[in-house]
Amino acid sequence: MKKKSSIFTATHGVMTTEVGVISGELELRTTCDDDGTLTLAITYVGAEEWYTLPGEDYRLHDPRDHEVVHRMLATVLERS
Repeated sequence: MKKKSSIFTATHGVMTTEVGVISGELELRTTCDDDGTLTLAITYVGAEEWYTLPGEDYRLHDPRDHEVVHRMLATVLERS
């Protein structure tokens, strides 16, 4: 299992499953298992509670794509 983390500022907010839209300085964490299962989580920087992004059953065809997918998600969420 590999984890990636990025900090960014979401001025327009990011939708979460648990609490709706959050905005400000956020941290995105993606975890990829050896079979390609991808887990997405987000939190306020420095907070302990993590939230999930909407959707389910994320899977990469090739786990080696994890780094690229993580960077792409962080970039898109920052622009949202």
